[in-house]
Amino acid sequence: MAKMEVKTSLLDNMIGVGDMVLLEPLNEETFIDNLKKRFDHNEIYTYIGSVVISVNPYRSLPIYSPEKVEEYRNRNFYELSPHIFALSDEAYRSLRDQDKDQCILITGESGAGKTEASKLVMSYVAAVCGKGAEVNEVKEQLLQSNPVLEAFGNAKTVRNDNSSRFGKYMDIEFDFKGDPLGGVISNYLLEKSRVVKQPRGERNFHVFYQLLSGASEELLNKLKLERDFSRYNYLSLDSAVVNGVDDAANFRTVRNAMQIVGFMDHEAESVLEVVAAVLKLGNIEFKPESRVNGLDESKIKDKNELKEICELTSIDQSVLERAFSFRTVEAKQEKVSTTLNVAQAYYARDALAKNLYSRLFSWLVNRINESIKAQTKVRKKVMGVLDIYGFEIFEDNSFEQFIINYCNEKLQQIFIELTLKEEQEEYIREDIEWTHIDYFNNAIICDLIENNTNGILAMLDEECLRPGTVTDDTFLEKLNQVCATHQHFESRMSKCSRFLNDTTLPHSCFRIQHYAGKVLYQVEGFVDKNNDLLYRDLSQAMWKAGHTLIKSLFPEGNPAKINLKRPPTAGSQFKASVATLMKNLQTKNPNYIRCIKPNDKKAAHIFSEGLVCHQIRYLGLLENVRVRRAGYAFRQAYEPCLERYKMLCKQTWPHWKGPARSGVEVLFNELEIPVEEYSFGRSKIFIRNPRTLFKLEDLRKQRLEDLATLIQKIYRGWKCRTHFLLMKKSQIVIAAWYRRYAQQKRYQQVKSSALVVQSYIRGWKARKILRELKHQRRCREAATTIAAYWHGTQVRREYRKFFRANAGKKIYEFTLQRIVQKYFLEMKNKMPSLSPIDKNWPSRPYLFLDSTHKELKRIFHLWRCKKYRDQFTDQQKLIYEEKLEASELFKDKKALYPSSVGQPFQGAYLEINKNPKYKKLKDAIEEKIIIAEVVNKINRANGKSTSRIFLLTNNNLLLADQKSGQIKSEVPLVDVTKVSMSSQNDGFFAVHLKEGSEAASKGDFLFSSDHLIEMATKLYRTTLSQTKQKLNIEISDEFLVQFRQDKVCVKFIQGNQKNGSVPTCKRKNNRLLEVAVP
Repeated sequence: MAKMEVKTSLLDNMIGVGDMVLLEPLNEETFIDNLKKRFDHNEIYTYIGSVVISVNPYRSLPIYSPEKVEEYRNRNFYELSPHIFALSDEAYRSLRDQDKDQCILITGESGAGKTEASKLVMSYVAAVCGKGAEVNEVKEQLLQSNPVLEAFGNAKTVRNDNSSRFGKYMDIEFDFKGDPLGGVISNYLLEKSRVVKQPRGERNFHVFYQLLSGASEELLNKLKLERDFSRYNYLSLDSAVVNGVDDAANFRTVRNAMQIVGFMDHEAESVLEVVAAVLKLGNIEFKPESRVNGLDESKIKDKNELKEICELTSIDQSVLERAFSFRTVEAKQEKVSTTLNVAQAYYARDALAKNLYSRLFSWLVNRINESIKAQTKVRKKVMGVLDIYGFEIFEDNSFEQFIINYCNEKLQQIFIELTLKEEQEEYIREDIEWTHIDYFNNAIICDLIENNTNGILAMLDEECLRPGTVTDDTFLEKLNQVCATHQHFESRMSKCSRFLNDTTLPHSCFRIQHYAGKVLYQVEGFVDKNNDLLYRDLSQAMWKAGHTLIKSLFPEGNPAKINLKRPPTAGSQFKASVATLMKNLQTKNPNYIRCIKPNDKKAAHIFSEGLVCHQIRYLGLLENVRVRRAGYAFRQAYEPCLERYKMLCKQTWPHWKGPARSGVEVLFNELEIPVEEYSFGRSKIFIRNPRTLFKLEDLRKQRLEDLATLIQKIYRGWKCRTHFLLMKKSQIVIAAWYRRYAQQKRYQQVKSSALVVQSYIRGWKARKILRELKHQRRCREAATTIAAYWHGTQVRREYRKFFRANAGKKIYEFTLQRIVQKYFLEMKNKMPSLSPIDKNWPSRPYLFLDSTHKELKRIFHLWRCKKYRDQFTDQQKLIYEEKLEASELFKDKKALYPSSVGQPFQGAYLEINKNPKYKKLKDAIEEKIIIAEVVNKINRANGKSTSRIFLLTNNNLLLADQKSGQIKSEVPLVDVTKVSMSSQNDGFFAVHLKEGSEAASKGDFLFSSDHLIEMATKLYRTTLSQTKQKLNIEISDEFLVQFRQDKVCVKFIQGNQKNGSVPTCKRKNNRLLEVAVP
């Protein structure tokens, strides 16, 4: 290198230790102290080799700006301080440049910041990949899928206000350039039991609260909902409102995200109708009723809720009511119908609500996948982002926690395997001897859970399928028999249990020694949750729904496709999903983000060492460091190593001209570092002990101080020499300037004296010439005067002769001729401009020329108007004809007219022929489009407006939807009878239709437009051209409009507007629509 480059490094200005591999000494206490020290200084990221530890700060930090993105872009992983952007950039560059599929595994317990970490990874990748309209659209759809999934899959828990209650794995697909093409989302185990019951202090899924808080009154009425949370049994009230969370604003965000992702309006409405149906299911209550045969059955207390659900879902009320009261069991050729008691009815209701919501969530994921999937079939590069539940240990742990912790066991297993594999591959690649590393292999725990013959999940499935009475207790008994001798399984009844006499271990529980610690599971509910049964009567009732979405969610309800085979259990489905996930992850290069929650209060600046210690243990972070340090604690490429430490050796400073490896060898030999402390790989130097690295850093720091002193000394000498030379140069310049000034002053004095002498001489000569010229002028004047008198005498003599011969008339005619000639010559020079609007005209010089003056003005105006018209094209002539027509129709009648005079009539404001969005609309219209403009159609019911595309052709008037381009109404011009508007400065107008015509079935149209004058004029001219009849234009501040069977009076009033100068329309009563005009 030509000069020394100073780069920011992981080792520069370190707070604590940026990479835990370099921590010395390494134990749990120093590990936590290092995390706390960095956390207190807002350093929330720390490395363990290539693994990133992220501590949730519970507040916004200025470390995710666009400038930070650019800072970490295309930089070496260890070149800058630890950051999630560094890992994201490393993964993206490996995918783009080395053609390696990547996966980013984000783990940690609830509230540790996994969801935010996945958002940061996706936002960084979106920021650094390619640009372009199509690429930006794909990136926007990928990013906007998050708000939709969070609304339907996240909820407030005691540990996290935005806890993901499902596992999400997203494969982002890229082309060969590294530009995103699309993505595929997989979801795992939605916690659907939360729909019907939430623990104290927690909420249901966000979407329920967002819908009730953010939906308009019109939408709530349509969904038959009320805004009060207390009206719904499925919503917990103690935590309904979360501080700092605006559910109404989030609802608007979700609706906008759904639109960006690609949901049609009717699809979004169908989704909200299903959500409303789930809410209202919780309000159905049952009462017991005895039958004649002595059996108990259930009846619905209040059928109003059932009726509204049936109206929302288009289900026959009697069918759904029977499904809640009876259960039909089929076995080959037999059908048996039994009544449901109250407890069974409530179970059926909750099962339906859970299944309906979970299937809706799966449909949402599939619908998003349809929108964001790659459209091309070329080979793709893939980056997977896994955001899945962390290890959970609660006071009451049930089936959900069991399978969540099973998933984390599998992730820990693949983490250890891939980490050791990566470490071993690097040693082999660098030709460094590999030594075996002892570590805890949790395969024994995974086998305890997933073994196909005697695993816990297999026994749970076997118990669920076994005929006879099956309960949670029988399942626990079976576990005690099969797993009694397993070293990681404990229960009160197991033979080898150390807690055999410990009464604190309940009878209905079992304990598993996970890699993260011991977890006590309540066996209650395991069998029911694993069965996940939904009565066939309810499935068939849902399939009979007229609601398209609900019908598609229950295909097994189709009587033609009845399958008597028992559906797979929840445990077996999740086990298969986890196996597929593990297989997918093993084909990709892994990148890890370990998220840690610093406290349980969700507060900033609080670091609970006990809580952090617990997470460090179950995440296995210390073991990860030990695996990383088992061979060599630090490794670095030769070039950056030589660049960083070359100043420690005279032979390598300031420039080393040979290979970098040779320079590092010379450097380490010069520093006399023991040979056993390092090894040379093919491209890297491996340092065994962190103390050696810190010694190098201390030597480098001391050397940099010495170099700084040397630089200061040289700089001060240079500065003094430069100052002296500057003073010397300044003295020479000053002397030169003074001599110049003295010479200039003397020259000015000599020049001034010469000018005075010259002026006196020139003055004397000028006065002499002046006297001579005055004498000559007086002589000429005297001669002229004598000649004038003489000529006057001669003329008077001649005049007397002519006067006597009728000379007066000739003199008059001559004088008149001269006056007229003079008039025309003056007019030629005073002619105004050729602009027809120029009203200037020269004043009349003589009274007798008054009529001539006026006639000449008229002729000139006609001539210049003709000259101006000759310049027009046919299109301009048509525009002026329309302007003239508008003047005749609206001048002095409509207050809006003067502002329209200067605006050209364009007609096609939407450019339908050019905009691909309206291709479908363009294909549907074969005639020439005269007007294409977006207008506001006034709702007949409440006076609110809806955007519509207003199209006028030679024969028809059409209205189309602005978003989809679908034609809503088509009116022949022969059916248009009249156009009404006010005389005020507003854009409202009504189009009256012929009574009895097909187009008039819904009544007249009331619009609002910014181009009212143009639209009315073109409608008038087109109607006149087609029907040969003039269209009636009514201008009045009060007129009638036919809405279906009623006539409504539209009245315009003056009023102060809250929203500025925009007129507002409001329905006062059934017969009056009032428009307030500012």
